[in-house]
Amino acid sequence: MKKEFNLQLSPEEAYDPAVFQEVVRRKAGLPADTNDAVARQVKRSIDARGRNVKVNVQAELFFKETPPPLLDHRPEYKNVSREDPLIIVGAGPAGLFAALRAIELGVKPIVIERGKDVKSRRRDLAAINKEHSVNPDSNYCFGEGGAGTYSDGKLYTRSKKRGDIRRIMEILVAHGATEEILVDAHPHIGTNKLPKLVEDLRESIRQFGGEVLFETRVEDFILEGNEMRGVVTQAGDKITGIGVILATGHSARDIFQLLHRKEITIEAKPFALGVRIEHSQNLIDSIQYHCGLDRGPYLPASAYSLVHQTEYRKKQRGVFSFCMCPGGFIVPAATAPGELVVNGMSPSRRDGKFANSGIVASVELEDLPEYQKFGPLAAMQFQADVEKRAWEAGGKTQTAPAQRMVDFVEKKVSSTLLDTSYQPGLNSAEMREVLPDFISERLAMAFKAFGQKMKGYYTNDSQLIGLESRTSSPVRIPRDRESFEHVQIKRLYPCGEGAGYAGGIVSAAMDGERCAERLIEAYVKRF
Repeated sequence: MKKEFNLQLSPEEAYDPAVFQEVVRRKAGLPADTNDAVARQVKRSIDARGRNVKVNVQAELFFKETPPPLLDHRPEYKNVSREDPLIIVGAGPAGLFAALRAIELGVKPIVIERGKDVKSRRRDLAAINKEHSVNPDSNYCFGEGGAGTYSDGKLYTRSKKRGDIRRIMEILVAHGATEEILVDAHPHIGTNKLPKLVEDLRESIRQFGGEVLFETRVEDFILEGNEMRGVVTQAGDKITGIGVILATGHSARDIFQLLHRKEITIEAKPFALGVRIEHSQNLIDSIQYHCGLDRGPYLPASAYSLVHQTEYRKKQRGVFSFCMCPGGFIVPAATAPGELVVNGMSPSRRDGKFANSGIVASVELEDLPEYQKFGPLAAMQFQADVEKRAWEAGGKTQTAPAQRMVDFVEKKVSSTLLDTSYQPGLNSAEMREVLPDFISERLAMAFKAFGQKMKGYYTNDSQLIGLESRTSSPVRIPRDRESFEHVQIKRLYPCGEGAGYAGGIVSAAMDGERCAERLIEAYVKRF
């Protein structure tokens, strides 16, 4: 027999497994120590609006029966080693999930990844942090799993396709993620656990007949009229198939440039640009949980989400938090020498001393009149130029320019900087010399407003660390709304964040699946 409950619990009741069992049994009118009933959580979310933090829990109680697994879907893969090949460029979430969906549908995926496998990639990440050396093919953005591998592993998405979301989550659980991601309202995996999960996704692809090629960079396309038949690698190898899913991520500037040279239609796209803000996690906890400087043993590190509309030179633009990382650290995310980019990530326990978040301002194409000469690459060129300024302000290394928050607003260079999680180190700088004025002025307005929304957020005990510029792709590769095929080139399926159609691990994975389905439906005869 199963009973369902909607409960509002204290953090201890929600997060201590033994206490949770006792609470649910009492709610059902059973003795707290009964051995015949097992409770489990199905959905969980934190409500920190009041003075006392509560946790909303949807629970199930099973009496005299074993609970069935939370996992409903286990994909069925068949061996496709002798089937028609489908080319997937990029081994991020979009590319990996496109490959797995192709296998389910009986087509052989060939995944081509410019970077290294997840283990080999670690050495290049260490070189960025310790030696300030950036490998343009293997870094925090490029390599197996893409930018998501070494990240917080946030799995929250605003997509309304709930069934698709559940399917993606269950595939992740089937490949090693904890079932907790099926329960939490804002699930995450953690940068320490993602590499093994990504390896398992890759091994599923290979086990069932797909191919994954590492350190293989696409340098040209094979076109026959208005059809894309394959790609050419840096070694000159030609790889052909029934079609090409282009899932190269938001930082593959060489692919955007190749498309432009080939006169394949692309478009400049608005994006967002700003800085990383770092506070102590204790401070953010005290603001969010009203708990002093100790959130206690049960509550997870608190997060925040902020947005403020600004007006500058009679133009309205939003400033918002992006990729907030509780208990996390800031990392160098440049993809080439001569540029400086930062990003944030958290381990699964989110137990670090610092909280960081991107705080970014929207950049519209009308904000960039002097870049219009670059056509569809206008926003990308603007992004690259600001990243170069950040690199120069940091001392032409991966040392990042930084400034305390109030000092930035008041236009003072900080005489000292705070401790930081950013390993390559910080250099005190006037961030207004790095950021365009239409960005810096909006950020200054927003920081004051955020301080009104979160008392204590606006403080010189926090600092701006620059530059957060890879929030999304500055280029869109247009595709048909229904078929997902490129508007000009047949058999080309732009996919994921780099094409402008996703914004995170889950939405990219869903887009990868949809692209594989549409391509196979259009070009594999049995469908």
